[in-house]
Amino acid sequence: MDSEIIKLTEEKMQKAIENLEKRFTTVRAGRANPSSLDGVMVEYYGTPTPLKQLATISVPEARQLLIKPYDRGCLSGIEKAIFESNLGYTPNNDGETIRIIIPALTEDRRKELVKQVKAMGEEAKISIRNIRHEANEDIEKEEISEDEQKNLTNKVQDLVNKYNKLVDEKEKEKEEELMTV
Repeated sequence: MDSEIIKLTEEKMQKAIENLEKRFTTVRAGRANPSSLDGVMVEYYGTPTPLKQLATISVPEARQLLIKPYDRGCLSGIEKAIFESNLGYTPNNDGETIRIIIPALTEDRRKELVKQVKAMGEEAKISIRNIRHEANEDIEKEEISEDEQKNLTNKVQDLVNKYNKLVDEKEKEKEEELMTV
């Protein structure tokens, strides 16, 4: 039973890391990345709809995104949603597609993005601490000796240390990617 708690805890922590990696892909590093538009919601017939459900998003060049909607009627809605998304993109509508030229990142913008990455890393660490708290509560509920409880609590803490270190490494990688011109 006790190894089940450890296994479950590790799975949850792994998911926290996967979530962090997914969130890091939305932080752009001066290159065109279709996933940077994942959070964009377009008002489509009165319903907020994810952009990727309304159009194909491709990368024709290293610093350009091409958005081709399935329904031309939603072009202006897509354009408006990209403007309002606060990504710093300026969409160019040619009547059939929308092109976004990714501007080169300024030093200030890079530093801003690094702060954003650090905040995401901190959120992941908080998530890991919450998982530890849940695991420790589960351990306390178990009907086992105090020594076994202490042993399990130490194993959970080892996992926390391991995954916090992983978060730091991922954060550092993303930071280096952002700061390279």
